[in-house]
Amino acid sequence: MPLGVQELAMPIRLVLADDHPIVMDGLAQLFGTQSDFDIVARAADGDETLLAVRRHQPDVLVLDLRMPGKDGLAVLREMRREGLSTRVVVLTASTESGEVFEAISLGVEGVVLKDMATSLLLRCVREVHAGGKWIERGAATAAVDALRNRQSMQRDFEVLLTPRELDVARLTARGYPNKVVAERLSITEGTAKLHLHHVYEKLAVDGRMALARYLQSRGID
Repeated sequence: MPLGVQELAMPIRLVLADDHPIVMDGLAQLFGTQSDFDIVARAADGDETLLAVRRHQPDVLVLDLRMPGKDGLAVLREMRREGLSTRVVVLTASTESGEVFEAISLGVEGVVLKDMATSLLLRCVREVHAGGKWIERGAATAAVDALRNRQSMQRDFEVLLTPRELDVARLTARGYPNKVVAERLSITEGTAKLHLHHVYEKLAVDGRMALARYLQSRGID
């Protein structure tokens, strides 16, 4: 048999990640009945998922966003930091939060709602493996809405603070001490502290961690 034919016949190697046994069994049965899929590992939480992806280097990871410990978004962030090449299809039960938007921004190639027909999940994984993208219409709409909300909150945030206060807030939220913030902005440490005090008052936050959470929730870095 020619080499090219052998390559085409190679099954799509999968890692399945979901913390619900019933869902996991359903996924395993669904893909297990298809000759072009090979399930190389199953994972019930984020740590197991990362371990499986690192160990097996699958073609596609089918990932539930909400899992105990490291959730799906944390898995995606870690995969991105490590430069793992596995393509990702996300399963989600809801599109009402900003999770889908963040998943797309982290580079997932497929998003499928859990209440969609199983045949669509199979098509999605095949499409993603072939190099394409598959974002369900409802998920895409929710992602666009989340982006608009973040942009609106960022505009409100930028109006509330002066440009210098905004610079101080961003650097502080990244973990830099006042001395480093002052050096980066070419101001005195006392001035940096005063700006930070004004930031805390205007945003009604108490401390650096609260400021970091405030900015992160609004997609501001």
